[in-house]
Amino acid sequence: MDFVLTPVLATVIFVIACLAGYSYRRVWKTEGPRWQLWIYGVIAAGCLLVLGFVPMEG
Repeated sequence: MDFVLTPVLATVIFVIACLAGYSYRRVWKTEGPRWQLWIYGVIAAGCLLVLGFVPMEG
């Protein structure tokens, strides 16, 4: 089974990564709870890893 990203799905994943990264930075600057940093960080990292390693439909 070949898994490829459509342009729309890649855009949605990119937006999720940006929002998670923004939330990570907001929690980090306000010295919020560590568990929120982990959740936002893992979401952002996971999205960026998917975008980096899963091919796009051409």
